[in-house]
Amino acid sequence: MEEKATVKRPTKSPGLAGVLSAFFPFGAGALYNGQYAKGLIYLFVFAGLVTIQGHGRGQPFAGLILAGFYIFQIIDSVHTAGALNRLALQPGTEEAPKVEEFPQELKMGSIFWGLVLVALGAIFLLANFNVINYDTVFDFWPVAVIVIGLKLIIDYFARKK
Repeated sequence: MEEKATVKRPTKSPGLAGVLSAFFPFGAGALYNGQYAKGLIYLFVFAGLVTIQGHGRGQPFAGLILAGFYIFQIIDSVHTAGALNRLALQPGTEEAPKVEEFPQELKMGSIFWGLVLVALGAIFLLANFNVINYDTVFDFWPVAVIVIGLKLIIDYFARKK
């Protein structure tokens, strides 16, 4: 008797994930890959960035952030679909593979990134209600880079010990 060779078919198409992300840049690629939390986050980030564009202040910085996010989410969706396919082709995987929603660094219990997001959200909300001016917010954006750099330095020395 002849044995038939079974060929596993890739579970996700990286091309389709990229096209969905390009035409619907509000999380459609992540949703196609089965990453629903990431898709919801992409929806809120995209909506917030488009809202900032409508105010006309903070340009061209806000426009560059929107363009960067647009390109990032396309690349991320294609990469994730490829990772799902590589996981599906591994021996012993019968069910559909899952790719982690968030990197391991975010799962370690650090409160830093949560505080950063809450602070950014509060600042942008106050700017939407004209409590503070967007020009003021964008004048101080390098402070965010400094804080993130300090966090990385502190983490380095904490791991070294």
